Amino acid sequence: MSKLSALDLNKIETPFYIYDSEELSQRATQVKTVFEGLLAPSYAIKSNPNLQVLRSVMSQLDHIDASSAMEVERALAIGLDPSQITWSGPGKRDRELRAYAGLGLTIVVESSDEIDMLDAICAEKGIQQDVLLRINPDHVPKGFGASMSGKPSQFGIDEPEVPAVIADIDARASLRLTGFHAYTGSMCLAPEPIAENIENLCAIFSRAAECASTPPEKLIFGAGFGIPLHDGQVPLDIEQVRTLIAPHIEALAQDPRLGAATRLLELGRWISGPSGALVTRVLSAKVSRGLPIAVCDAGFNNHLAACGMMGSVFQKNYPFEVLQHQGDPAPVEQMLAGPLCTSIDQLSRKITLPLLAKGDVLAVLMSGAYGLTASPTRFISHPEPTEYMIEDGTLRDISESALNHPGTIRST
Repeated sequence: MSKLSALDLNKIETPFYIYDSEELSQRATQVKTVFEGLLAPSYAIKSNPNLQVLRSVMSQLDHIDASSAMEVERALAIGLDPSQITWSGPGKRDRELRAYAGLGLTIVVESSDEIDMLDAICAEKGIQQDVLLRINPDHVPKGFGASMSGKPSQFGIDEPEVPAVIADIDARASLRLTGFHAYTGSMCLAPEPIAENIENLCAIFSRAAECASTPPEKLIFGAGFGIPLHDGQVPLDIEQVRTLIAPHIEALAQDPRLGAATRLLELGRWISGPSGALVTRVLSAKVSRGLPIAVCDAGFNNHLAACGMMGSVFQKNYPFEVLQHQGDPAPVEQMLAGPLCTSIDQLSRKITLPLLAKGDVLAVLMSGAYGLTASPTRFISHPEPTEYMIEDGTLRDISESALNHPGTIRST
């Protein structure tokens, strides 16, 4: 984030998350512009559900993907029409389906049990609900950081079972199959695997459409766009992605059964990730068995992903920027630890930065996605970080939790 250097860090209590409204809007606009005519972006709320973040992103986009009932509520809270919302996720509750069936949003069904439950609810209400069928593809190209398909998965219907499930949905008067959804992998930084994945999804959707009684109206392609989080990684060239996928999407558009369908590109991290940072202060510094250690006021309770605990086999350092430093600028290998009473609380096991001392401030960059809400904030009862938004040159507190401020700590 380029605007971090303008902060008066002596007046802001750490740790805190900070997001740049302008950058959020710019990245949403960029991906919309690059894929215009091929795919329309759909923002995945789960990457960052803060209401002000959603407002900044959705000022530029027209569709949103919710992965829970409460994310549906968030989408509605910022003024979206239900027709702009798709609700996916493998664990929908009966009471949630009852609340949203018939409201006008599209529900993605991911199992036969879910189909049965939704069908019974809609039959009882005397309504017909639009649904998408999520497909779990057999094949995932190499190059994705995390794979959700090609193996046993809670997500969607396995590809070989799709024809039978389509026939089952089509036979139900209370459900209307309006399209298909697939999200096969995430955190890919190479255009070629993404293009291969899009090509594969086009073929899967085409085969699925042949089994359906009516042409699909909506197709959702899981993007899997990654952002550079570690040394040696470079940003994904989305212009090159467009060039590579254009022939496949254009061919899909000529398919008489698929040509009229709305085509959505679901992504979240690529938009929100680079637009945010976690800022933390060094509480103490020491040397243990020859290794300098800086103990910070943020740990995995605030940023689980940066500590390598969101699916990573080995922890790799996120990018850090030293914002306030009082010592020698010479780089030194050191450990960054959090404040928690567990040995696994390490923001980095070893990282080369100017030797940190008590009071120094640093930022964990690329942290606008899967940060605060993806972390166990109540572990060991430290206060949650405040969340701020830089908007029109003003720093706004956009926090949503009563745990942000340690109001119960006795004053002296």
